Amino acid sequence: MVYLPDSMKTTEFDSSDEEEVGEEQQTPLEISWLPLSVVECSQFLGICALPGCRYKDVRRNLQRDMGELQAQGVQDVFVLCTRGNSTNGGVPELEQCCQILEELLLSIENNRKTIIHCYGGLGRSALIAACLLQKLSVTMTPDKAIEILRQLRGGGAIQTVKQYNFLHEFREKYAAHQESKEVPCERCLSR
Repeated sequence: MVYLPDSMKTTEFDSSDEEEVGEEQQTPLEISWLPLSVVECSQFLGICALPGCRYKDVRRNLQRDMGELQAQGVQDVFVLCTRGNSTNGGVPELEQCCQILEELLLSIENNRKTIIHCYGGLGRSALIAACLLQKLSVTMTPDKAIEILRQLRGGGAIQTVKQYNFLHEFREKYAAHQESKEVPCERCLSR
C-alpha cells in the first residue's frame, strides 16, 4: 500500500529514468530501520529518501530502488512529499499529522513492514517518526526522540526550528485535538 495524504497528492520531484546515468554514478537507496523497541513495540519503521530521486548530485534509479524495497519486504510506503504546508523544512497541519499517525499505527499493528519517506528522509520523515515515538510512549521526550533519529539518520534529522517546535508542542496539541474530537460525542450522549 502506498499512503498519500490528500494534501500531499501533487509534487514536483523528478524520479524519471529518462536521463541515462551509469551504475557507478547512481546513489543507492539507504533505508534506516528505526527499532520501535525503544517504545516497547516489536516492529521497525523504515525511513528513507525519495526512491528514484534525481536532485543535485543524487542520482538514483527508480526501478532499482523499487527492487530494493521489494527485496527488503516493504509492504507499505508512506509518501510525505508535497508542495503544501509541509514542504522541505516545514511541518504538517496537526490534523494531517494525526491522520498519518493513525494510518501508520494501523500498518504497524498489522505487522506490515512499513517505510516513510520525504525528499531527503531527514525533515518531515524524521518529524513523523518522532511524533510516532511520542505517541507510543508517554515517557519519550521530544529531545530523546530527536537524539534517536539523529543517531539513525544523521545530524540533519529534524531540520528546522519549525520542526523542532512542532515536536516539542506535539503531545500537548495532540491531546487537545483528541479531546476536541470526543466532545461532540459526549454532548450527543448527554441529551
